[in-house]
Amino acid sequence: MYNFAPSGYICPICVTLDGKETKDTLIKQKDIVYKDKLVTAFIASFFIGKNPGHVIVVPNEHFENIFDLPSKFALRIHQVSKRVSVALKQGYKAEGITLLQNNGPEGGQHAFHYHLHVFPRHKGDRLHKFMDSKKQSDTKTRAKYANILKPLLKTVK
Repeated sequence: MYNFAPSGYICPICVTLDGKETKDTLIKQKDIVYKDKLVTAFIASFFIGKNPGHVIVVPNEHFENIFDLPSKFALRIHQVSKRVSVALKQGYKAEGITLLQNNGPEGGQHAFHYHLHVFPRHKGDRLHKFMDSKKQSDTKTRAKYANILKPLLKTVK
């Protein structure tokens, strides 16, 4: 009823969570900055505007959207997004944080696996103006951001 993934959809997030790097995903294992029993956080494959290195937090089980997401996963996603937010403020010197979560094609959802974007914000960055002009990042650049956040996420509570 509230699902939109096409028939035969290969979930790029599930491919990554299975530890694989295939043609079906741009996400690399080195992009992962945090993982526990319920959730994983990784550097996004696409950078938006003046907000590079944003993080995506996902459940480790496949749920397409917020309508499918069990509460225990929602709680853990938000607990981890808070930790990521603190790490972004410390590591990237972010002045603010924006959480963004899309559901269904008309809601802007492109990957049909629930995911929460955590954006570092800076004065005058105009994030929302650039939402439709995302740019694929390379693995080396993403690794730079991952290396900033990984040690911080081990200490942030």
